[in-house]
Amino acid sequence: MPKTERRMRLCFGPQGWPLALALLLGVVVAQKLPTRDEGLFQLQIRDKTLFHDSSVIPDGAEISGYLFRDTPKRYYFVVEEDNTPLSVTVTPCDAPLEWKLTLQELPEEASGEGSGEPEPLDQQKQQQGTVDEGTELFSYKGNDVESYVATSSPSGLYQLEMLSTEKDSNFKVYATTTPASDQPYPELPYDPRVDVTALGRTTVTLAWKPTPTGVLMGQPVQYCVVINKEHNFKSLCAAEAKISADDVFMAAPKPGRDFSPFDFAHFGFVPSDNNLNRGLTSNKISRSYSAKPKASDIQKVCIGNKNIFTVSDLKPDTQYYFDVFAVNSATNTSTAYVGTFARTKEEARQKTVELKDGKVSDVFIKRKGSKFLRFAPVSSHQRVTLFVHACLDSVQVQVRRDGKLLLSQNVEGVRQFQLRGKPKAKYLIRLRGSRKGASTLKVLATTKPSSKQPFPSLPEDTRIKAFDKLRTCSSATVAWLGTQDRNKFCVYKKEVSESYGEEQRRREQNQCAGPETRRKSEKVLCKYFHSPNLQKAVTTETITGLEPGKTYLLDVYVVGHSGHSVKYQSKLVKTRKYC
Repeated sequence: MPKTERRMRLCFGPQGWPLALALLLGVVVAQKLPTRDEGLFQLQIRDKTLFHDSSVIPDGAEISGYLFRDTPKRYYFVVEEDNTPLSVTVTPCDAPLEWKLTLQELPEEASGEGSGEPEPLDQQKQQQGTVDEGTELFSYKGNDVESYVATSSPSGLYQLEMLSTEKDSNFKVYATTTPASDQPYPELPYDPRVDVTALGRTTVTLAWKPTPTGVLMGQPVQYCVVINKEHNFKSLCAAEAKISADDVFMAAPKPGRDFSPFDFAHFGFVPSDNNLNRGLTSNKISRSYSAKPKASDIQKVCIGNKNIFTVSDLKPDTQYYFDVFAVNSATNTSTAYVGTFARTKEEARQKTVELKDGKVSDVFIKRKGSKFLRFAPVSSHQRVTLFVHACLDSVQVQVRRDGKLLLSQNVEGVRQFQLRGKPKAKYLIRLRGSRKGASTLKVLATTKPSSKQPFPSLPEDTRIKAFDKLRTCSSATVAWLGTQDRNKFCVYKKEVSESYGEEQRRREQNQCAGPETRRKSEKVLCKYFHSPNLQKAVTTETITGLEPGKTYLLDVYVVGHSGHSVKYQSKLVKTRKYC
């Protein structure tokens, strides 16, 4: 029989199959029902009133529906001719479903040509008591996408009864009498698994075989990837329902395709009191709506027709579930690949640097990074002296003794800390770098009392002052503060361009880079200086041999007893051009 003469008619009707049959044969048959081949389906979709009055879905259209918990819903369709192929596919979205497909014999008068006149209501009621329960063809309970397929089905009224016992839920149904030619859902390859091809701390690379629907049949197929931390999804609508968990319904109804419980008025039905109490009261609605998951909890990314994808911005040492769906872009139907899961790699563990008693350690920290130092004195001790020299920007220092926090401070320049000791105690020192850039430090921990510090003492003000009135075409006079301790001071100069700016100077302000890093030609002099009176601990120096109108960078280093040096803040001076 030609496809145009074979029709399956689908409608909603809570009063059972007699009302559904009467509605179909009495109301619909009077006006010829369009099928996919008659080209009138789109016209009927546009006419919303006609569609909702007839409650009919043409053969081969996927519909979306909604179930209240513990409230069954029935769909009906008529197969008019014997030996008709039949396929019915149900896709649960939010929760597992129970569904059953049964067959009823059509009344004799229904198989002939209809008169076009509706059947009287009293006659419909008389028929209700004469129809048996029908023959059960198929039943299923679960959240898998499941189908009933028959190569040859008898004519009759088919009833699809659906129930959700866990919660209010969305679902999709697709039914067709031409399953061999429809191919509504993208086909899976012979190996439908999603493979993890690369694994990192924050990235996972996925790969899968392409669907034959797009490669061989040329249909418009794209792939959508869903990532979450809870479980794999068996359908795309299940993932979308989770993403849109703050909406009671999946989306606004599409004319002729999607239904919501509030569209019942279009069909002439009023929900019962139980339904009102279950789903329509304000209290229940407030409980049905839930907070939308955070973007980091579940993500959906559609990537076109590529079959390899790298998921990024994941958390280290965290298990994720990955699902891939082939989506027919023309019909929006989808098929799920066999999902997978993977745990991202752990963060690279910080290597702990062991400090030796009385020995200076050089430490480098990346921007915003951290370093851990461990100091475990061999002998019993009463006090630990910790020296920290932050060579560039300030660094946060935390010290714990056997897990107990002893200090937490930001350090600039050279700082000395006295920590109370404890027998067999172990000290963990955490250094956190600057946000501006990388940090370098010199760190020393010792239990031995010493009158001579390993780092030279510094005044609170480490600036170099230049005297403008003493500036000539060939010399510049500068001054700096000293301390009560006798230290060695070395002065260096370097000619720089007039465009030399603060950014360049900052890059060269590594206080841990001592005189050994400078050229011999840049050295001006070295001298020893101290003063018992801090108010008079000031020294001056006139730097000669300069050229007129040139800019120079001046540096002063103070060198300690053990050879460690600290640089004062650099100073730019410019000689006079005319004298």
